[in-house]
Amino acid sequence: MAFGPRWPGSPGHEAVGNYIIGELDALGWTVSEQRFEYQGVEGLNIIARANEALDDIYIIGAHYDTRRIADQTPGAVEEQLHVPGAVDGASGVAVLLELARTLDLESTPGEIWLAFFDMEDNGGGAIAGWDWIVGSTYMAENLEIEPQAMVLVDMIGDADQQLYYEGNSDPALREELWAIAADLGYEDAFIPQIRYTMIDDHVPFAEQGIAAVDIIDFDYPYWHTVEDTAEKASAESLERVGRTIEVWLESELNE
Repeated sequence: MAFGPRWPGSPGHEAVGNYIIGELDALGWTVSEQRFEYQGVEGLNIIARANEALDDIYIIGAHYDTRRIADQTPGAVEEQLHVPGAVDGASGVAVLLELARTLDLESTPGEIWLAFFDMEDNGGGAIAGWDWIVGSTYMAENLEIEPQAMVLVDMIGDADQQLYYEGNSDPALREELWAIAADLGYEDAFIPQIRYTMIDDHVPFAEQGIAAVDIIDFDYPYWHTVEDTAEKASAESLERVGRTIEVWLESELNE
């Protein structure tokens, strides 16, 4: 959050990309940069890999860009006010970076990709000519491997966390993840009912035939507003999501 708004082409966006790469390098992950151009702006997907000698590949993803215009805030379009992006952007990044630090790779029976997607959040509304999920679409359409599964975390930091099933997610994998969360005591936050069907960064992978799940709290009241600030986020909410994915990768895949 200290980098400021992180919409594509902004100084904060470049700074947070460099920060993510530096953190992953320091933790010993193999980092690659996937660059592409969209609407005259250079995009950057960041991919960190571990356990590269193993056959099965699992992708855990989050977007790191923020929305350029806070068009859910009255007057923001006229004043060109940006979204700070604490929950919608930074929360997913935080979970992935903590997984990079804590994941027991010796207990994880597959190659892990941590994918930080660019240009997810600037489609439609007041941002003319831009589409959603640009970076993840580019990555999915240019995959040279066939991952076993892809799990997306998006907007998961809200203190009032409500993680419902998402309608475009793979039913079997979705059920498996929510069952793990229940076993961990998180059943109040992980609610096994469909509430929303989202166009999000998991969709391009699902369209390639990959089992993909979106873990998202779309009931966040500060979505695309200037009030999406750090005090709205909860460490406990981040931990619930991160621990669920950690247990899935370290334990469930061994069964």
